[in-house]
Amino acid sequence: MSMEKPPLDENGKVNPMSIPGITNAEIKEDEIHEDKGPDTNSETASDGGPPMKKRETWGRKIDFLLACIGFSVGLGNVWRFPYLCYKNGGGAFLIPYLIMVVIGGVPLFYLEVALGQFMSEGGIGAWRICPILQGIGWATTVIVFFLNCYYNVILAWTFYYLFASFTTQLPWTTCGNEWNTDRCVSSFSWLQNRTNSTNATADSISSTVAATTSKAVKSIDSVTEYWEHKVLGISSGIHDPITIKWDLALCLLFAWIVVYLCICKGIRTSGKVMYVTATSPYIFMTILLVRGVTLPGAVDGLIFYLKPEFAKLADVQVWVDAGTQIFFSYSISLGALTALGSYNEFHHNSYRDAIIFACANSGTSIFAGFVIFSTLGYMAFQQQVSVADVAESGPGLAFIAYPAALAEMPAAPVWAVFFFLMIILLGLDSQFVGVEGLVTAIVDQYAGFLRRGYRREIFIGIICIISFFVGLSMVTHGGMYVFQLFDYYSGSRIILLVAFFECIGIAWIYGVNRFYDNLEMMYGFRINPFFKISWAVTAPIFCIVVFVLSAINYSELTYSRPTGVYEYPSWAVGIGWGLACCSAVWIPVVALYKLIRYSNCYQTLKFLLKPEGFKPHQLRPKDLEHELNSVKHNNVDMFVPYTNAGFNENESTKF
Repeated sequence: MSMEKPPLDENGKVNPMSIPGITNAEIKEDEIHEDKGPDTNSETASDGGPPMKKRETWGRKIDFLLACIGFSVGLGNVWRFPYLCYKNGGGAFLIPYLIMVVIGGVPLFYLEVALGQFMSEGGIGAWRICPILQGIGWATTVIVFFLNCYYNVILAWTFYYLFASFTTQLPWTTCGNEWNTDRCVSSFSWLQNRTNSTNATADSISSTVAATTSKAVKSIDSVTEYWEHKVLGISSGIHDPITIKWDLALCLLFAWIVVYLCICKGIRTSGKVMYVTATSPYIFMTILLVRGVTLPGAVDGLIFYLKPEFAKLADVQVWVDAGTQIFFSYSISLGALTALGSYNEFHHNSYRDAIIFACANSGTSIFAGFVIFSTLGYMAFQQQVSVADVAESGPGLAFIAYPAALAEMPAAPVWAVFFFLMIILLGLDSQFVGVEGLVTAIVDQYAGFLRRGYRREIFIGIICIISFFVGLSMVTHGGMYVFQLFDYYSGSRIILLVAFFECIGIAWIYGVNRFYDNLEMMYGFRINPFFKISWAVTAPIFCIVVFVLSAINYSELTYSRPTGVYEYPSWAVGIGWGLACCSAVWIPVVALYKLIRYSNCYQTLKFLLKPEGFKPHQLRPKDLEHELNSVKHNNVDMFVPYTNAGFNENESTKF
């Protein structure tokens, strides 16, 4: 394969304008990310259709940081970290957690953000930097799609509780309602005195029945019964969906409408929404904390949360929990961070933002623990039990333990509204940024079609509708079992494996030194060499070790209910593993596809290990010099991957 030698400029260097496939617009670095509004290119579609819109950038530099905080600081910081902290040694857990933040969380977060900013493309297109591993982009796209489908169900539950909180008495505080059973026991006696005589009589009867049958049948508190029977209407298992719960389905529809309205006009609109959704939760958390620490028993809850048990650090599972928590709270391997970074100006200082983000994210997790355990301590004090008896994680904390604690407070509905508004705001920006990450990846991949007219807005609507219909399976009477299946398999251990390949692709195939040079081109200064060591050595080791330990400690999914532990049938577990494989399989499939397609040419095969589609502003001076030497010897080994010269358009290596 050969080509004409490009002419040299007056200094004897390669003239970028002579490189095939590069236009004058691409050469002008000052036009990179120049879009300041909804302007469009003057170039119209060949079929006379609408012109293609320019790619947007953030309206203000702080928008990117707020988007990262809004996306990654979410429900996991509130309902998972505090529970893991007390479970794994209290304050001692902060030691493995902060170690994992340094060796894994910050480097991997920054890698994805910097990659998106350098390539100016979403999760799929950004991996043209390492074509043979472009399957990483498709894998993250599938993962974030599954995440979007089930994460919005949590928002639907939260909206349900929020609407139910606008009352004089919280509905989960009493028995004798249509959803209660004869096992129901209400422990909120001081609240029941305010009910009418009918409810009081019903509660008395229910309590009597529960007391006389307590030896044979386990009693269930009113908060749990409200969650299981009123909200979920839960069935006996995943095999028994019965029908859709239409009240939950309407809440889910409402949640998707809110998400669509937040992102349909692009990141300039969603960036403004972030000013509310990313900052308001801190206001509500502060209000709840101030209220919590003034209650009796709060100190006991905080001691329970932070009291160190250093002996637990010898348990491998403690370190595994710390590692997996980093991935959940930093939103790594979802492709959304790459999408957020891609909307930065080319010279934006995302290095500084990554450090600020790490402090905000981990600080929020610790702060949320004070909010949760101060209130749980009060609840334990009121019920004269240990904090361990009331502490839960996940949906159990948000929809059982904390609502029960709120019901113990005077003016309980007010505090309930504050709490569920906080949960909604924490989850909402995580949700719509996740959808934005999915949309960006696909729109960038097919920009010539989707970035024209209102096609992007229509495409976002289609994505939301599809995700809504998938989510309907989780708002049936058996929907909770489906939700747990998605949560446990589709985006848990697999993201560790994806992150490992990200490190291999950048550090060992593309070249960590070259990537460092690229970062210097963006920032104008050399970043700390710690990240070079981390991407090449410590981060991939961290990912694969935590993945292996998680696999060793794997146990099949179960779901704990007051009536017992539900074990999933083998066919449901098979579906779960299918969800996991749907994402991970893209990495070897895309690599194999490209190897087979180009295995007939050794020179072309080598291109799969080198970046493609680079523009002049992404090339180092030494790269252009290498082009000259390669062309002089009729060798396009380095030249073609950067510019796609020598390939017909229909034979491009873009997958």
